[in-house]
Amino acid sequence: MTVTPLGDAAMVVSLGDTADRAMARQVAALARRMRRDPVDGVREVVPAFASVALYFAPERIPATEVLRSWVAGLVGSGAADASGLEERRIEIPVCYGGVHGPDLEEVARGKGRTPAEFRRAHAGAEYFVQAVGFSPGFPYLGGLPPDLAVPRRATPRLRVPPGSVGIGGAQTGVYPLETPGGWNLIGRTPRRLFDPGRAEPALLRLGDQVRFEPIEAGDFPVLTAEPATGLVEAARSEEHTSELQSLTNL
Repeated sequence: MTVTPLGDAAMVVSLGDTADRAMARQVAALARRMRRDPVDGVREVVPAFASVALYFAPERIPATEVLRSWVAGLVGSGAADASGLEERRIEIPVCYGGVHGPDLEEVARGKGRTPAEFRRAHAGAEYFVQAVGFSPGFPYLGGLPPDLAVPRRATPRLRVPPGSVGIGGAQTGVYPLETPGGWNLIGRTPRRLFDPGRAEPALLRLGDQVRFEPIEAGDFPVLTAEPATGLVEAARSEEHTSELQSLTNL
């Protein structure tokens, strides 16, 4: 573990240099413990790929050694132990290609595959949530087969429809909201990955395992009308709900 200053009002706690699911779950466990047992003056706890950023009020924590000592104590007491975290496997239906995945044919052709072959390979892999950010509920998913990796588009789109499934480099992900974006769009899900009206607004959490389930274009409007809560296979915990609500308000 290393602790590095990030300006005069933040620091980054790094747990390692890997970005696998085990690391994602360790980061999630540590961030949860930091929010549960906070130090007065810490404003935000932001987990990332292999680290947690702490944003604090300098006037209330004049010496960063206070935070260093707190972090060392948490890690030493097993706060990064993910064995107690809930195991969640989530399936997300995706309509590949066509109007829902305008880049699929070009991406598949560049890889020497047909769109159907590329779709099978993408849906056949198991992914995990490495981080959530960029926009509310956007999951950065690790586990993309290396031979499916493609660079981001040279010219980003100004508007990407919500639910669009994209590939950017060695990662895949889903746009929860309509935003600009430069990832290659290969499909779209009718499910909402972020809904501020839900008790837990973001569908996915750090460390979740994710699989994509191909659907046909005709199923898209039908599934759009269904509630999104059926996607999550595990019950939501009250503790984690409060954590995500606090993140949503940032």
